[in-house]
Amino acid sequence: MEDIIVLIISCIFVNNILLAQFLGNCPFLGTSKKLETALGMAMAVIFVLVMAGAITWIVQYFVLEKFNLQYLQTIAFILVIASLVQFVEMFLKKSIPGLYAGLGIFLPLITTNCAVFGVCIINMKEGYGFLETLVSSFAYAAGFGLALVLFAGVRERIILARVPKPLQDTSIGLIAAGVLALAFMGFKGMV
Repeated sequence: MEDIIVLIISCIFVNNILLAQFLGNCPFLGTSKKLETALGMAMAVIFVLVMAGAITWIVQYFVLEKFNLQYLQTIAFILVIASLVQFVEMFLKKSIPGLYAGLGIFLPLITTNCAVFGVCIINMKEGYGFLETLVSSFAYAAGFGLALVLFAGVRERIILARVPKPLQDTSIGLIAAGVLALAFMGFKGMV
């Protein structure tokens, strides 16, 4: 149980997929202008990442390694992730059209999101068992969501501030992201 708690803290804070490993920056910057959109993206990433972690673990150990096809790992993992994102996209389009419209092009980008693929690869590289894979996938996704929601809050506040013209929009967003990443670097050495 103690190892699971350490794994959760490590994935959310110390090795945050966005702010420490710098994976998944496109949806991070693209969907963080409004808190509602950031929350929607965070929920979509949590679902996709947990399901992708579970399915890629099964594919890795029961198909790729069993039949000595490890060289197909990248293709197999991308197919799993793309299928899950299509499912999420169809669900949101039918059930929550406002969120679907708000996420726009960034929803299909979860398919090519290096954070999702990266977590699946990290899980295999670390040799996690099935439970550890589920926990780390959820914790990495929760860390992604935490960073996204915090950044969305910062960006909503920045809109109200008087920012010099050369620093407006993306420039100040990148500076704020850097400061947020520095804050998360304070967790290094905690685990």
